[in-house]
Amino acid sequence: MRYFNIIQIFWRTAIAAELEYRLNFVFAALSSLGGLAGSLFSLFLFYRKGYNFQGWKWQEALIVVGIFTFLEGFSSTFLASNLNRIVKHVQDGTLDFVLLKPISSQFWLSFHSFSLWGLPDMVFGLAIVLYAGSLLGVGVGAYLFSAIPILFGVTIIYSLWFILGATSIWFTKIYNITEVLRGLLAAGRFPIGAYPATYRFFFTFVIPVAFLTTVPAQTLLGRGDPAWIAGGGCLAVVLLIVSNYFWRFALRFYTSASS
Repeated sequence: MRYFNIIQIFWRTAIAAELEYRLNFVFAALSSLGGLAGSLFSLFLFYRKGYNFQGWKWQEALIVVGIFTFLEGFSSTFLASNLNRIVKHVQDGTLDFVLLKPISSQFWLSFHSFSLWGLPDMVFGLAIVLYAGSLLGVGVGAYLFSAIPILFGVTIIYSLWFILGATSIWFTKIYNITEVLRGLLAAGRFPIGAYPATYRFFFTFVIPVAFLTTVPAQTLLGRGDPAWIAGGGCLAVVLLIVSNYFWRFALRFYTSASS
């Protein structure tokens, strides 16, 4: 409960600061619409002549796009606003103040800020999923069950992003690394079956893109393999633990601004 109350304080303060520039929300919504239109247009180019991604119908592929858009919004709202600042804390020496606080430094760095500008992507993504699901007759239970692999996917993204942010203790100019990660994760806008076998292997076992969008979409459609869902859960837990251990390991090499 203590940490929950701290999150409430963090986010109330962050939202109050964000609302000083309310017009930015309009531009963020327009930008989200533009990005979603681009994703839908790219998908339409494949399906306009009856082509299917290895058994994925148009409405089913729409669900993948919707989940991807939702995760993009989540990343902008909760991850980019926090984890991208780890580099700045290391460069400016303000990480000293974080480490001196009587709470977990990983918790503080992960939840201190909150950005409203990713919310349009989350709303539009959910709208696409609900629209496509209504066309396919998806039930409420399927939506609830698919939330489990989506939660696993969110944990995977967070853990990978935090691990990359922690490397700033050794390499202070790594802003582009997180953009490379986001670029690779963008492959999740299409079903994993859309890619050749080599890419499917890479986006499943090297960069786990398949667990972010395709597995949740399959679960929503009632085609989810319990082994893949369990595998996503195990991967999420392992990466979360690794991120914590890696952060504590990295701090051994941190030289504070005052030393």
